[in-house]
Amino acid sequence: MKDFSQFNDRYQSDLEGCAFETLAVRAGQVRSAECEHSEAIFPTSSYVFNSAAEAAARFAGESAGNVYSRYTNPTVRTFEDRLAALEGGEACAATSSGMAAIYAVALAHLKAGDHVLCSASVFGSTIMLFEKFLRKFNVSIDYVDLLDLNDWKNKTRENTRLFFLESPSNPLNDVADLEGIAAIAKAANALFVVDNCFCTPALQRPLQWGADLVVHSATKYIDGQGRCVGGAVVGSAELIEPVVGVLRSAGPTMSPFNAWVFTKGLETLSLRMKAHSENALQLAQWLQQHPNVKTVNYCGLENHPGYVLAKKQQSGFGGVLSFEVTGGRDEAWQVVDATRMISITANLGDVKTTITHPGTTTHGRLSEEERQKAGISQALLRVAVGLENIADIQRDLARGLDAL
Repeated sequence: MKDFSQFNDRYQSDLEGCAFETLAVRAGQVRSAECEHSEAIFPTSSYVFNSAAEAAARFAGESAGNVYSRYTNPTVRTFEDRLAALEGGEACAATSSGMAAIYAVALAHLKAGDHVLCSASVFGSTIMLFEKFLRKFNVSIDYVDLLDLNDWKNKTRENTRLFFLESPSNPLNDVADLEGIAAIAKAANALFVVDNCFCTPALQRPLQWGADLVVHSATKYIDGQGRCVGGAVVGSAELIEPVVGVLRSAGPTMSPFNAWVFTKGLETLSLRMKAHSENALQLAQWLQQHPNVKTVNYCGLENHPGYVLAKKQQSGFGGVLSFEVTGGRDEAWQVVDATRMISITANLGDVKTTITHPGTTTHGRLSEEERQKAGISQALLRVAVGLENIADIQRDLARGLDAL
């Protein structure tokens, strides 16, 4: 069989110094002997070896190559290498979901007796993961005000080993001072982990602002069309290696087919995120003018508290916003139920606009006290703005808003 190593080396070496859009289309691909133009899917569970000695060396990690698709698969590796290139990281570990990515980081880098600082304004499932599972293993957690650097500093302990946050936050669009928090984490010798789901590397690269690890729910904008579930962790090779160890032993890994879908999603990520951001800004501005809307949370609005910081850290403001209607839960549900085009679902990052009531869905398992700390009122609605015509999105929301 012909050796294509020089062929692949030529194409990959040409990518050095290339722009984001080029890396999104080209990075990470290694062509097989078939010389395929599009990335291949390798739907195999295992691999064969030329000899017993070769098999032993592969399993021992003494030689490079595929071993078992739970932790080595060419299609998954293409996705990992491409996402790492886009985030500016050395390595990436792909997981079965975004929550699996967060859990794998915790298992890899925490031990009994460690302490975690987590922003109070994170996805409800993240809080449930920390509360129901990390505490079982004697890991303590404190929740902090995302925007208050003094709160991060004052709640840091000698045994604090991990800082975790989302920025912009879900669903209030609060923007964290990544550089400021990174400095506090570094002084405490703690890992700084950022969930970059809302922005993706097309709009924000947390590693350049001091984060140690970046986690993703690839299910969202990386796919972009609501087809597959997956996640990823990006960072230095040293920090990713123990995460891969978790995947190897525990198995929450990404399937080759899903990895292929996500790889193709990365190709259009920059274009889509610009379009999502443009639609979201127009919708946020329209909502601000509606008499039955009390507040609009979108960091692209100039009166948003995080606007200046978002302009510094991000190249765009993203496609997710939230707003409070006049009234409470009944009025919020009325707006949701009046829609005819917008999808009523808690997922986001789709080309289709989605709407949800966070207080009874994404944050529904939290106590009322926890919801209040996170700023989740019963009048709050979250919209992930899709790529439909903005006038059609506005008209669909107006059905319920105008009737309040």
